[in-house]
Amino acid sequence: MYYKDNPDSVRKRDANRMYVNGKEISKKHPLHRPGKYKSLDDAWSHEKIESTFEGDVYAIVNPAWEGWVKIGKASFADDRLNTYQTSSPYRDYNILARIHTDNRHKKELVMHRIFEDNAEARMGEWFKIPEADAVLLFLQESEEDDR
Repeated sequence: MYYKDNPDSVRKRDANRMYVNGKEISKKHPLHRPGKYKSLDDAWSHEKIESTFEGDVYAIVNPAWEGWVKIGKASFADDRLNTYQTSSPYRDYNILARIHTDNRHKKELVMHRIFEDNAEARMGEWFKIPEADAVLLFLQESEEDDR
């Protein structure tokens, strides 16, 4: 039997891992807490989650609101997507684009300004803009971050 197949070794290894909705969270992430959780809210308080900076800025769409794109922030965009899905009987929200950043609060404000300059209309965090244009704006901003 190999070390990696040893049940005690597997238990010890897994005891130090964090999974949110089946996805492993890096031990380096500031919200890492060993265990298996359905969502981050099951592991931490909303205040604790909002106090961290690292995370994603994302563009999310739903065919019920054709032509509208929501720009938001989350520690993990996939976790936020799951919370949206609970409000939709069709589970039809989709992440169109995302940027991982060291400061999601600041990056979300930057993306809101960029989208406001390029969108036909704005309602809160929702922007009337073609999906292809939204993806292009995320790609351009991501390239800016890489420089």
